[in-house]
Amino acid sequence: MVVVGAGLAGLACARHLQAAGVEVVVREASDTVGGRVRTDEVDGMLLDRGFQVHNTGYPEAQRVLDHHELDLRPFAPGALVRFGDRLHRVGDPRRVPTWAPTTLLAPIGSLKDKVLIARLATQAGLHSPDALLSRPEMTTYEALRSRGLSDTAIDRFFRPFLSGVFLEDQLGTSSRFFDLVWRSFVRGSQCVPAAGMGAIPAQLASGLDVRLGAPVTSVRPQEVDGEPARAVVVATSACSAAALLPGLDVPAPSGVTTQYHLADEPPVAEPAVVLDGERSGPVANTVVLTNAAPSYAPGRHLVSSSVVSGDTSEPAVRQHLSRLYGVDTTRWEHVATYAVPEALPRQDPPMGRFRKAVRLEPGLYVCGDHRDSASIQGALVSGRRAAQAVLAELRA
Repeated sequence: MVVVGAGLAGLACARHLQAAGVEVVVREASDTVGGRVRTDEVDGMLLDRGFQVHNTGYPEAQRVLDHHELDLRPFAPGALVRFGDRLHRVGDPRRVPTWAPTTLLAPIGSLKDKVLIARLATQAGLHSPDALLSRPEMTTYEALRSRGLSDTAIDRFFRPFLSGVFLEDQLGTSSRFFDLVWRSFVRGSQCVPAAGMGAIPAQLASGLDVRLGAPVTSVRPQEVDGEPARAVVVATSACSAAALLPGLDVPAPSGVTTQYHLADEPPVAEPAVVLDGERSGPVANTVVLTNAAPSYAPGRHLVSSSVVSGDTSEPAVRQHLSRLYGVDTTRWEHVATYAVPEALPRQDPPMGRFRKAVRLEPGLYVCGDHRDSASIQGALVSGRRAAQAVLAELRA
């Protein structure tokens, strides 16, 4: 059988099928595996295609990935929020006790807001995904307001923080997706593999029959480009899947532009994401990657910055970075810019329980994070679901 696309969903699907004794060929149009999750090597540096992180709290990742082998390098469980004339440390006091005083004093909202944020974290960590998915669905903004958060806390913390996660800054994303994401933040660590995010699909691809530079132009049930196949799984991006499968309902994409710079000195010491509580420029988030993972640029200081909306030009980003870090960035070296127009499928309500059908008709299947939650977790789960559907049909 044939899996079309060697992104995370396609590779996960192929691994499940191969483990069940099914012969699988994975056809990939590009020159490497990973889809949107890939890493370029440039002048001794590792540059991910857009700022991405892995979360050790993803249940499916815990099942299918070898986290020890990935040599994961964690970020701080919190953020540095620029407000006024300095950066304020904001984090989970249970995980970074030394940040408790600064979190309490940070100008991101009232004491009541901070108590409510702590309650959000506690509830998210304790509740099961099923319990979270049973809550009434609305936008994330509506959910935060309904749970008592003030607009001050939302605008100074949640909006800048979540814009880099959702790739939209209006908080129009489904509250159910927010609840699942918040749960993963509470229960896991945000990290990157020492060898770059591309190490994740490389691990999944190990031992599989993956044909690179092998684009597919047409699919039908049990047929790929006019050649017979026992079954076909389309595991491309949402837009490519819609092109191969006319009539397939896919969500609109959200895009992001990520720029990499080399700084002469690390502008902050912490391996933490930096946010703008005043939203004074285009940068949604920025981080000194080498504070967490020195292997990304050995002996240098690599800064990754992402723009979700607004001016994506390098001068505008550089100027905003000067404001965010409080340092002169004129001597920073611009390394690369990645514009990723289809970075994530939008997750606007209603999303229900997220899981869309993976079996289209006998012999034809589809998977990807557009069939589940828009995340590494969702991609891996959709791959497993497609494999299970294929196996059920083959056994029948």
